[in-house]
Amino acid sequence: MQVNSEGVSASRVYLPPDQAHVTLLDFFVVHFPHIESAEWLSRFSEGLVMTAHGYPVVASAPYQPNTHLLYFRRLVREPEIPFEEQILFQDEHILVADKPHFLPVTPSGLYLQQTLLNRLKRKTGLQTISPIHRIDRDTAGLVIFCIKPNERSHYQNLFRDRLVTKVYEVVAPYSEELSAKLPIRYCSRLEESEHFLQMREVEGEPNADTYIELIEVKRPWATYRLTPMSGKKHQLRCHLNALGIPIKYDQIYPTLTPYQEYDLDFSKPLQLLAKQIIFKDPITGEDRSFLSQRVLGLI
Repeated sequence: MQVNSEGVSASRVYLPPDQAHVTLLDFFVVHFPHIESAEWLSRFSEGLVMTAHGYPVVASAPYQPNTHLLYFRRLVREPEIPFEEQILFQDEHILVADKPHFLPVTPSGLYLQQTLLNRLKRKTGLQTISPIHRIDRDTAGLVIFCIKPNERSHYQNLFRDRLVTKVYEVVAPYSEELSAKLPIRYCSRLEESEHFLQMREVEGEPNADTYIELIEVKRPWATYRLTPMSGKKHQLRCHLNALGIPIKYDQIYPTLTPYQEYDLDFSKPLQLLAKQIIFKDPITGEDRSFLSQRVLGLI
């Protein structure tokens, strides 16, 4: 696996036979229209585009169909996330990290270096690690990484087969009417809304199931414990919003607020924490239970 000095893995691209390109630069400009040709010229000159074996190629090299090339992403300006992750556990099979708010788990969009995955690669020197599940960049808490690629499917199958217990904590408005009914098991049907970022409740057979408990009250806020019995997108955020107690500082529910990509308001982290995760290790057979050391602010 090709990695650069900062521990970032190279991306792989296939050169198909049914395209008429003269040079490699021609192909990259057409294949990645959102990246300017000057940027590709710069990457070629810095050795950031290579053969599948890691040998640098030049922009004027002829296009060779049915081959693969490697290239490194590069961001002109990447938002700095001023919070540190912690490694809570590591053996030869898994690594358990405690992620801060705002930090994406894997590279996407504007984020490359400032991701949990690449931070952990630099910190541990382990270039083969990969997450076996994910949480939103807005959410803090536990993320488990597999160290050996050939074992990853065994751990992922735990989530597929719902053999993992995940417990979350949230800070949301206190509702006397709702609290009198807690604990409850709330079920509904969630589907994508007109905007891809938001889910919505619709009529029909439930596909999302959340167990909700009250932990602490400090009016006008309260801390709740949430145990999802299913894994739908934004399930916890959508369910609490439907119950009239949207999570504190939620920028998606009930109102979708455009992200300020560069000027993030670090004073208002989404008050959602992946607090605990429990499962039987499919490789060692051990019972695993991990607890986030982070604490939400009930103010």
